[in-house]
Amino acid sequence: MNRRHFFQLAGMSAASGLLSSASFAQSVQSGAAKSTPTFQANPRMTPLRGYRGQDVACELVYVEGKLPSSLRGSFYRNGPGLFERGGQRYQHWFDGDGMVQAWRFTDQGVSHQARFVRTDKFVAEQEAGEFLVPAFGTAIKPKRPVRTSDSFNTANTSVIKMNERLYALWEGGSPHALDPHSLATEGIVSWTPELSGMPFSAHPKVEPDGTMWNFGTMMGKLVLCQFSPLGKLVQHRVMDAPSSAMVHDFVTSQRYLIFLFSPIHLDLKSVQAGTSMVQAMQWKPQDGTQLLVIDKSDFSKSYRMELPAMMLFHFGNAWDEGQHIRLDFVKSKDLGNFQVSMPQMMRGIDVTNDPSTPAFLEIDLAKKRVLMTERSEILEFPRVDPRVVGRRNRYVFYPFATQQSAYNALNGVMRLDRETGKVDRFDFGDRMRLEEHVVVPKAGSSKEGDAWMVGVGFDVQEQTSFASIFDAQNLAAGPVALARLPYWTPHCFHGNFYAA
Repeated sequence: MNRRHFFQLAGMSAASGLLSSASFAQSVQSGAAKSTPTFQANPRMTPLRGYRGQDVACELVYVEGKLPSSLRGSFYRNGPGLFERGGQRYQHWFDGDGMVQAWRFTDQGVSHQARFVRTDKFVAEQEAGEFLVPAFGTAIKPKRPVRTSDSFNTANTSVIKMNERLYALWEGGSPHALDPHSLATEGIVSWTPELSGMPFSAHPKVEPDGTMWNFGTMMGKLVLCQFSPLGKLVQHRVMDAPSSAMVHDFVTSQRYLIFLFSPIHLDLKSVQAGTSMVQAMQWKPQDGTQLLVIDKSDFSKSYRMELPAMMLFHFGNAWDEGQHIRLDFVKSKDLGNFQVSMPQMMRGIDVTNDPSTPAFLEIDLAKKRVLMTERSEILEFPRVDPRVVGRRNRYVFYPFATQQSAYNALNGVMRLDRETGKVDRFDFGDRMRLEEHVVVPKAGSSKEGDAWMVGVGFDVQEQTSFASIFDAQNLAAGPVALARLPYWTPHCFHGNFYAA
């Protein structure tokens, strides 16, 4: 299916009543989020209106194209899904209550399910009909005790499966366990009393053998955790680290854990005076970005170096070459997107974000030197084949903003060949808004990149959400299948695919 074929199908489908469950879609949307004075109706921003706390499901999703017979399993996603209560609206996208979604690919077709994570906060506020605790980016006067970070834990950032158990991840507090089949919330999890209520990143790294690494940061401290392939905690440690008010992601190579600390200072006096954490953050470019490299075999061995000030959320991958480490990530200028653009987007206003672009580091540990190179594509959410996490990789996959994109919105997918610099890409046009896409190895294959690229997006014209499936070796040919929901869903941040 090439691009022309894709749009022919899309147009034919719309004309012939693609969404046979249209009445259901209208029901969901009218019950989910009516326009309010706190949100300016904007068809491009519909997913940011959010739901009102209801769960949704579709047993048989309409599929355009042909679903690969070898693609079977569950694609779990998580993101903020509720932004308003009692006439009050969150000012930041990161504040919304977590909603976990499951796209299930079976011999019978594709189904979809979405359920809010029943955190203590969600349950209490749902019953009260109003916000009761402060949010990360919205100053709210507490109406119930705030004892730990889990008092306002939204469980809204990612989802991971370990040893047949699903976990909804935040990054400021504990994971929430979920039933992977029903998505029912089972409660907060702590693997040891010392880690109870501690920050636990939403970006754990799982190596090819199943070993998982994760971290949390708070006030100049770094919490490191290693888990076995069976989900057992192997080791953990709290250590000193450079101070930054927000560290969202890290990366692992064969021998090292690597962090970049952007120069973000938190004005605690402002927080104590009632300012939200987001607005209390201060950009301090004179402090530079601090690089921390930690030996996985001995956490006491580490290296520190400094880079120019830059903002980053996501890494792609890293690998070792002797005393050199090579890694990639996505960078932006400063806190502008985070502090200025997102509050406008939450009001339904179109915003052209500062570009986020790919960057690459070569770290010489012996000489303590770092070389950074960059590319110019506007993109986010880098992912690699899960079989090469922490190992040398050739390909990085991203959703990106094509030349047709308005407001730098992500509307295409691309694969970068790091050896040749060549790019394979597909442009959906300005009609589609894309989220993260993940790499799913084809059954029976061991070759990097011989995989499906699976992700989700929002069709602005149809006002519905969809899952897209590409052959990762030929993105330019267009999606091999689109699974179209009869309703829209809130945007997610991150997720993972688990083969059946």
